[in-house]
Amino acid sequence: MTTLAEMATEVLTTADGREKTRLSRQHAARWFAARDTEAAITVGTASPPAQPARPSRPELLDPRDVPRRRTGSPEGRIALLHAVAHIELNAVDLHWDIIARFSGTPLPIGFFDDWVKAADEESKHFNLMCDCLEELGSHYGALPAHAGMWRAAEDTADDLMGRLAVVPMVLEARGLDVTPGMIDVFRKAKADSAVAALEVIYAEEVHHVAYGSKWFHFLCGRHDLDPKVAFHDLVGRYFHGALKPPFNEEKRAEAGLPPDFYWPLADDLPPDRRRTVSK
Repeated sequence: MTTLAEMATEVLTTADGREKTRLSRQHAARWFAARDTEAAITVGTASPPAQPARPSRPELLDPRDVPRRRTGSPEGRIALLHAVAHIELNAVDLHWDIIARFSGTPLPIGFFDDWVKAADEESKHFNLMCDCLEELGSHYGALPAHAGMWRAAEDTADDLMGRLAVVPMVLEARGLDVTPGMIDVFRKAKADSAVAALEVIYAEEVHHVAYGSKWFHFLCGRHDLDPKVAFHDLVGRYFHGALKPPFNEEKRAEAGLPPDFYWPLADDLPPDRRRTVSK
């Protein structure tokens, strides 16, 4: 019988974005359908690839070389949707990778439930963005994209707590900060499909950050670590650069991220926060 780790690896080794996400959603549905039955799928173990399979397009560039476009133009809004699609496709792989790569670690079954659900939702998000691009006469792969998206996975390939700290609790939390502004861009352009898609993404990304915080705190408890101290140490070790305000403090709190986790790691710390952090 195919294990969950093997299903995760199949997603990771599928290059085409639409096919990758079709498999992702199929495997997620299969996992949950069998979850509490006699046909339940075991987690198993697997050896995932160091990097996931990728389509020949988009061309991947150094972040400094990705063209910047003004979001007030149709071309700029297409570029923004393309960037989000690229982020979502990487998120699909990141969530299946955490399942496959750490499948041999003793963890409650709820850990795997959460990341299968997150991978399923990220697959939906990628397809929503692709649909929006196609509605505007474009497609995923039509523009160059950020080449550094997988770096966090490579840096934390042997460190589950580091992976949780950097991917959901830093990178995905950043999505909570910037998505409301993106929604405003498309609302002003009366792009209703993009607004609806981004609102779905915004609501569901809170869950993914919360999964990261939940399991990070679980592992801190297992290893008798102070979560805040451990988070600061791991982000300093694996994340390249300071965190960038402004922060969406309301949604971060909803996801289990209090301000004293991220403000001390921020650049341009405002005077009122300097006083708060120093207490």
